[in-house]
Amino acid sequence: MKGPRYAMAVDTRTCVGCAACVIGCKEENAVPLGTTRDWIVTETSGVYPALATQFRSERCNHCADAPCVRACPTGSSHYGPGGTVQVNPAKCSGCKACITACPYGARYVDPRTHTVDKCSFCLHRLASGKRTTSCQEICPTASILFGDLSDPESEISRALARRTWTVLLPDAGTEPQHYFLK
Repeated sequence: MKGPRYAMAVDTRTCVGCAACVIGCKEENAVPLGTTRDWIVTETSGVYPALATQFRSERCNHCADAPCVRACPTGSSHYGPGGTVQVNPAKCSGCKACITACPYGARYVDPRTHTVDKCSFCLHRLASGKRTTSCQEICPTASILFGDLSDPESEISRALARRTWTVLLPDAGTEPQHYFLK
């Protein structure tokens, strides 16, 4: 692939589930009350007394093979710069086909506009010259990495090369670009 391939990784060893990323995203993107572009999942595994808790900051996975893009009848859901999955609200009919198609539950209907919205990987920030997403910038434990996978020297590329990682629903065949470092 030519050009950048944007991706995000969350370090599950250092994420404390504080939700600063959620609040930062709401502020940055004027996300309406009752909706969210990202969220925290708390997962506990094991058998007492050997329990382990993992926090995950989740959002749109910006899939390389996005079912939401295929399902959108108007072209509102589309691939944007860096392979990101974007929504053009001017083209959105509000049919919710993309919401149904997304296996990650990452989309919602904005109650103000009645159009679909979701995480954009802060493409507006990248376009203005910033190198971070709002969630990465605000994370107090530096648990969120964002960058270009086509650059082998980027922080995210190096982290994925040296650490064990997973993605959500790997068998869905969507090729998610949101990773969880173990």
